[in-house]
Amino acid sequence: MKKLPRVSIVGATGLVGRSLLDLLAQRKFPLSELTLFASSRSARKTMDFLDDELEVEELTAEAFREKTDLALCSAGRKVSYMLRDWIEGTDIVVVDNSSAFRMNDEVPLVIPEVNPEALVGHRGYIANPNCSTIQLVMALKPILDNFGLRRVVMSTYQSVSGAGQAGIDELSAQTVALFNQESWEPKIFPYQIAFNAIPQIGPFGPDGYSEEELKATNETRKILGLPDLGISCTAVRIPTFACHGESVMVETEKETSPEELRAVLAAFPGVKVVDGPEDNLYPVPSMTVDLNDVFVGRIRRDLSAPNSFHLWIVADNVLKGAALNAVQIAEALL
Repeated sequence: MKKLPRVSIVGATGLVGRSLLDLLAQRKFPLSELTLFASSRSARKTMDFLDDELEVEELTAEAFREKTDLALCSAGRKVSYMLRDWIEGTDIVVVDNSSAFRMNDEVPLVIPEVNPEALVGHRGYIANPNCSTIQLVMALKPILDNFGLRRVVMSTYQSVSGAGQAGIDELSAQTVALFNQESWEPKIFPYQIAFNAIPQIGPFGPDGYSEEELKATNETRKILGLPDLGISCTAVRIPTFACHGESVMVETEKETSPEELRAVLAAFPGVKVVDGPEDNLYPVPSMTVDLNDVFVGRIRRDLSAPNSFHLWIVADNVLKGAALNAVQIAEALL
């Protein structure tokens, strides 16, 4: 793109959409015009952007094509399928936060610090990886580049914000109801989420893995260009409002040490090492809210296998896990 683009946010009133709007202002993203799109029930709401008050418009094909050079989309798979049809034969570029086209061979799946070269030759549609994938791969990339990777085993501890505003509302309502000994009915999650942990995010497939677990597995392989990487995931929803945690075991090709791992991780852009066992120092979700970086701690050897190490990875899933990564992709395009 050689001119300042007309930018659209599709799904502007949602949790990620609001974050996208804030980031465009904070990062002074170069644009000539900004349009906010949402469904008909959210149209005509107003949202603040810099010194302006913008009215949200109903998403239609005509309005989208007329007002968009670059779209940041976080409105779900159904809308993503429409957008890809709408941009056919145009110069519009879409950065999509849904899972609709992440595993499509024609659509690059991009983390700008990890594989910016994937943007070359894009065909107008670029996929933003899943939140748990992004923070995982941010930590795996420097390890891969320096020591190689044989195997990755991970368990995620994912906040309710991964299910959007509705997930936050359900945790809040259940917590209040339980404290007041009132009845409640789960709507977003399959079981009680307040004071609980649910080892399911998304529907299960025939092999017993949930949709979220397969996203982390398949997307990591695609981004790193390692289709045969040994990787397995267990995804768990926990009753925190923001930020995801991941317990990750990595097996490296080369011999290394916790000290060397800390050094290469700390040197990687967008990663911060917070690791001091003697001072009980490690990242936790409450300390990473509204922060852009991916935080890594608890770096230690596996006591049962050679060349194997454990990491604890925490990041704000709405920021680096969604909105920030999308804006960084847009910045890379410019």
